[in-house]
Amino acid sequence: MRAALKDLPPLILASASPRRVELLRQLLLNFKVLPAQVAEVHHEQMTARELSQVNAYRKARAVAKKFPDALVLAADTLVYSDTTLFGKPATLAEAYEMLEQLEGRTHQVVTGICLLHLRQHRQTVFADTTAVTFRPLDAVQIRQYLNRVNPLDKAGAYAIQEEGDLIVEKIAGSYTNVVGLPLERLNAELRAWPRA
Repeated sequence: MRAALKDLPPLILASASPRRVELLRQLLLNFKVLPAQVAEVHHEQMTARELSQVNAYRKARAVAKKFPDALVLAADTLVYSDTTLFGKPATLAEAYEMLEQLEGRTHQVVTGICLLHLRQHRQTVFADTTAVTFRPLDAVQIRQYLNRVNPLDKAGAYAIQEEGDLIVEKIAGSYTNVVGLPLERLNAELRAWPRA
């Protein structure tokens, strides 16, 4: 993979997520990590797919303004069921409520991605969605999961890569998308990125 992707501009990951750093390393790319300092937008009139792409664009733009010659990669992952968005819980009680609402049901995980090169006036914005079905869970099983995993920095109060088999029955779509970066689609977009 390195040969096909080596002629990209300098790459910056605009994210503080250690999970995204680990995932991006799987593409064997050289990149810097510079988290974007922007508040995420939440708007009731927008779908989760639209919101994730808007937030990814805002993050990428904030970093690209400081580094206009770099290719900036930003992402935003949201968990939703029907019209309910599940963000990052503020407390363990809120995390418990989220898992209680998701148990035994299928929900969607959408990650919006923005690739932005300000100097070249080029950008690609897309979103990838994965369906995740939770096992039926009782109060004891939810508490066991929350005792093993810190849910407070995770959309939907869970991480599929951390004890996910305790709560997840099946997924349809990209596994890495649920972790925070849809590698299959991202790899294709980076390969298609116009070279100077």
